[in-house]
Amino acid sequence: EVQKLNQQLEEKNGEIQQMINQPPYEKEREILRLQKSLAEREKAQATTDVLCRSLTDETHQLQRKLASTAEMCQHLAKCLEEKQRKEKRNSDDQIPTERSNQVFLLLLYNETSLQALICNLQDENRMLKQKVAHV
Repeated sequence: EVQKLNQQLEEKNGEIQQMINQPPYEKEREILRLQKSLAEREKAQATTDVLCRSLTDETHQLQRKLASTAEMCQHLAKCLEEKQRKEKRNSDDQIPTERSNQVFLLLLYNETSLQALICNLQDENRMLKQKVAHV
């Protein structure tokens, strides 16, 4: 390993000697090329950082929205269950009231909405991963 490192050191010294022996305009051109390359890398890194922060913020926001929707669905399901229990105690043959139908429809709507939201989040997540991979 020491020999390998010594060989790499010799190669680097050779590169340095080549640069020292180059005419000044070639040195300046190499410096400008390296500076341009560094600037491009810094710009790409800054873009990546901004995208990552944006994705993180959006992910947290969507997680909060999903948690809120799930909580609402659980609450509606609990209300519907309690309502059905009360109605069953009152009369097994009684037709469900309009209010329980509304709660049921709201629950069904929220469940469908939640599924649509999950699909949208998955699609958006896939697109964002592609953007990150592209960057």
